[in-house]
Order: sequence, then C-alpha cells, then structure tokens
Amino acid sequence: MPTEFSTMADLLRDIGDVAPSRVRMQPLPGTATIQDVINAEVHENRLCELVDGVLVEKAMGFKESVLAIYLIRMLESFVRSANLGIVTAPDGMMEISAGLVRIPDVAFVSWARLPGGKIPDQPIPGLVPDFAVEILSPSNTPAEMSRKRSEYFAAGVQLVWEADPDARTVSAYTQPAAVRVFRGNEILTAAPVLPGFQISVAEWFAELDRRQS
Repeated sequence: MPTEFSTMADLLRDIGDVAPSRVRMQPLPGTATIQDVINAEVHENRLCELVDGVLVEKAMGFKESVLAIYLIRMLESFVRSANLGIVTAPDGMMEISAGLVRIPDVAFVSWARLPGGKIPDQPIPGLVPDFAVEILSPSNTPAEMSRKRSEYFAAGVQLVWEADPDARTVSAYTQPAAVRVFRGNEILTAAPVLPGFQISVAEWFAELDRRQS
C-alpha cells in the first residue's frame, strides 16, 4: 500500500534523507509502482529505485562505474568458473520484497535463488541477491545506506559491501550493524557467500589511478 506523507520533509526523512533532486515527482510520491520504474528506464533512460511508492533516482557517477566494472570482472570470472550463479551490474533492478525495488551496483545471485535455476525474463524480477555491493556516491547519505542495509538483510541478503571511493575503504556487513572496515593492502573475502573469492582493497581502488603509459 502506498505511503502517505504530510510534508516533503517527512518524505525525504522516510527514504533516507536523500537529496530532493533525486526524488521524482511524477508519478506523485507515494503512488509510484514497479511499472513506473520500468517506464522511467525505457522512456527516459533513468534508473530509479522504488521505496514506499516513491521513485528515487539511483546515485551513480563515473568513478563508481569504473570500480563496479572492475569488481564485476573479478566476480564474474570466479562465479562462472564453478557455475555458481549470476553477477549483475549497476542496472540490475530487483524487487527484493513486495513493492521495494533496489539496484545494487554489483550483486551475486546463486542459482538456488533464481526461479527454475535460470535467468528471469522480467525486467524487474522478484529476486534477493546472496551478496550486494554498494559503491558510495557523494549524494548517498548515511541514513539512506542504513535503510538499504536493513532492507537487504531483512530480505535475505547474506553479505553487503559498501565501498567508499574517497576514503578508499570497504565496509563489509554480515548484519545491518555487524561491520568490519577494510583498507590499504587488506584482503577482502566474500565468505561465507563465495568461499575462496578475495580481492585486495588497494588493488581495487588502484583502478582509479590508472593512466596512459
């Protein structure tokens, strides 16, 4: 059921104190549906998440895209080698619970979580990833990320990484408030979701330093 908001402040607080510029006013906040998410992508090339009946434009920038594609290459190689499931990119929209659409920057979904053990046909399937990665953009707020983490774990996600390109750290969560922060030459692992997968934090963020030789 759509959420009713008394004021714009109430709406923004509810969805995580996101910038007003990311909130779509058509359809009216509180009335948006999954079809509106699809229409925004198809007709306007806008990626939006659906939160309490509100279309919230996904925050993504150039640096975040570079880091996402690097991790996708690493994950895809590992996952495909053992045929463990699929890896999705920053446009992989999922309805993780009824009426809630989230778009992790990178995600792993095991075959066991895919209906019939195959890739769905729907543009926004009802799926919960085993592992979700969010690469922070300047407009992501702490409240927004806290809400996302709570939703991910409530839906059944087992591991969430939040990568901060400015601080060059990765916060690995196994519960909404159970976190370990990795930095420098420390090695990230994706256990228990993907035992054996690992990546150096420094190596990952070094993608931002590459230049023409």
